[in-house]
Amino acid sequence: MTPVVPAAMASFPDAFGYAPGLLAHGFLFIAGQLGRDDALRVIEDPEAQITRAWENVLAVLAEAGCAVTDIVDVTTFHVGLREHLALYKQVRDRVMRGHQPPWTAIGVAELSRPGLLVEIKCIARAPRS
Repeated sequence: MTPVVPAAMASFPDAFGYAPGLLAHGFLFIAGQLGRDDALRVIEDPEAQITRAWENVLAVLAEAGCAVTDIVDVTTFHVGLREHLALYKQVRDRVMRGHQPPWTAIGVAELSRPGLLVEIKCIARAPRS
């Protein structure tokens, strides 16, 4: 198994105790990604927050040599699921560009920091060696 840590997330293993991604058995497992800025502050604007969470997913994919079309499963956790679902789908559709892997959306009372609206967890096919 090989940890996958984009440069912008280099502090995560020590600071938070996890790798943003892990290559194992032909798959890339991506930890839940959030919409925080470079200083790890929660982005307040819902669209910008959701977009950044997806950008973080893309960064882990790229670090592992994967593309968005390699995603085989998506699980999302939402605070205010009904309120932000249409916006989430708009952002997701821009990112996924027609790729439609299985997706499970789960409404939750809260995430790890106040103000977070979405967490995106994915599994992707690993690149062939």
